Amino acid sequence: MGTPDLDVRNRRARVATAALFLTNGALFANLLPRYPEIKADLGLSNTAFGLAVAAFSAGALLTGPAAPALISRYRSAVVAVGCSVLIAVFAFVAGLAPSGVTLAAALFCAGAADSVTDVAQNVHGLRLQRVYGRSIINSLHAVWSSGAVLGGLIGAGAIYLGIPRAVQLGASGLLFSAVCLIGYRFLLPGADHAEHRPHHGASPARAGRAVYLLLAALVSIAIAGAVVEDGGSSWSTLYLRDSLSAPAAIAAFGFVAVVGFQFIGRALGDRMVDRWGQAAVARAGGVIIAGGMAAALAFPSIPGTIAGFAAAGFGSATLVPGAMHAADELPGLSPGTGLTVLTWLMRVGFLGSPIVVGAIADAVSLRVGLLSVVVAGLAAVALASALSPRNPSARS
Repeated sequence: MGTPDLDVRNRRARVATAALFLTNGALFANLLPRYPEIKADLGLSNTAFGLAVAAFSAGALLTGPAAPALISRYRSAVVAVGCSVLIAVFAFVAGLAPSGVTLAAALFCAGAADSVTDVAQNVHGLRLQRVYGRSIINSLHAVWSSGAVLGGLIGAGAIYLGIPRAVQLGASGLLFSAVCLIGYRFLLPGADHAEHRPHHGASPARAGRAVYLLLAALVSIAIAGAVVEDGGSSWSTLYLRDSLSAPAAIAAFGFVAVVGFQFIGRALGDRMVDRWGQAAVARAGGVIIAGGMAAALAFPSIPGTIAGFAAAGFGSATLVPGAMHAADELPGLSPGTGLTVLTWLMRVGFLGSPIVVGAIADAVSLRVGLLSVVVAGLAAVALASALSPRNPSARS
């Protein structure tokens, strides 16, 4: 029945889907190493900068609920590609912002586009996983992390070479937008949930309370992952440069360490989960996050801090993909509902984290503010069992 043709189609679709994740990781990441100079050029305090960065998540929170309707009407492939191009446009605008207000507005719009892209590419990735009949979602998120590493290195390299922000962000935006547009024709055709297995068990009314409590726990795990990622993306470069006096090009490696070791953890993630289970892997990851960052903050140095962020990245590797997969498979919810709710509410972590860390940094120090990463690791340890529920529909 045309199995060889289907195998070729699926392999091409996997490469194209991976290209979406790569682009999503790289587009915004190549702006992040420029944050310290943008902050300095605009004369922003830590609190004002934290508020501007939080606008990204505010935009994501406001537009997140629109993702299912857009995907239903236009398909996940169209939505993911179109919104990826918008991220490129608004990242470019943010890099050239003449004021804190303009920076916040551009990041707000970039966050709005990123929120919808995030849902759309994960809907497509989980659809492809159902076609394959085995776990591939961690590998797709590993590609996202590799894209973030690539973006961070592009930013760091541009700083080292003295390339203007406009040239760097314009060229990278055009490049990665082209990758998405070329990959579009190879993505899976047809309806997004055509391969979705029907959920068995209790009806939504009977399973409601237990399922929604479990969804809340999964959202909290995803938020813990978001807090770790925000610590790397929003604050690691500033902490290394301003608190530890690292050169600008070296300071960018705090972020690169987070996403680089997150990539390693995600590349190994599917095999680790198959062998030990999602809950055990997440619990061990939480210990690595908390222990690594606690040691780095207790004994501050440039190499030790980069190593601490690397540990946080590795430990957080499977938290968000695991929570997304578990939410998408919750019984009693219509296809895509759990994933959409989790992806949307996860943005609370991205919204709140930079505001809280920025306020603590101004009131005490950024070193104290980064204890939020340690707290996130401990939360992952406490909630990891939600990733391997026995049967939530069996409880009332």
